[in-house]
Amino acid sequence: MSKKKAKNQVNEFDETLAASKSFFEKNKNAILYGGCALLTAIIAALLIHQFYITPRNNRANESIFAAEQAFMDGSYEKALNGDGENMGFLAVIDEFGSTKAGNIACLYAAKCYAATEKYQEAIDMLDKFDACGDAMISPAAIALKGNCYAELGENEKAADLLLKAAKEADNNTVSPLCLLQAGQIYVSLGQKDKALDCYNQIKSKYQQSNIYYEIDKYIEQAQ
Repeated sequence: MSKKKAKNQVNEFDETLAASKSFFEKNKNAILYGGCALLTAIIAALLIHQFYITPRNNRANESIFAAEQAFMDGSYEKALNGDGENMGFLAVIDEFGSTKAGNIACLYAAKCYAATEKYQEAIDMLDKFDACGDAMISPAAIALKGNCYAELGENEKAADLLLKAAKEADNNTVSPLCLLQAGQIYVSLGQKDKALDCYNQIKSKYQQSNIYYEIDKYIEQAQ
């Protein structure tokens, strides 16, 4: 993939995050918003990851290409299961699971399952994925798992994962989103002190994030 294309993908990610401020004004359910935003973030993170992957298995890398295209088109079932001619992510995992392409197919598959509201399947796929300590991929994958647990109603586990993702990422993109989500979960559980702690972290540590400009509203609501 060319450096120009890589740069364009990164810019698209930045633009998506910049739009978060206006999105907040239109949506009351911050947990669901956070889920959508983090799913977008994980796609972007995954694409960034591709820019420096050197596949050890050319056949595996070629096999995943059609599934990636279906994924980018939003054809999640096709991306997962293939189209009869091209392999989907699940087939790539089965045949090339030990390769880097097979590993990254697990993350793609998790995103596909989450996007089609199959949250337990997404969690199971994330358990197979190895982020290899990547500073962007690892927290994004943890956050995605947290979102899935939130959708399943396992709120304590979801909040724990979101806090873990925020701490591991420690940046102005993923961390504020995770902290906001965790805060909203704590509010729903009646644990306002924990919610305020999340919000105050955003206010004190992530002043370059778009969420920073909205955080006083959430602090007021939790008091």
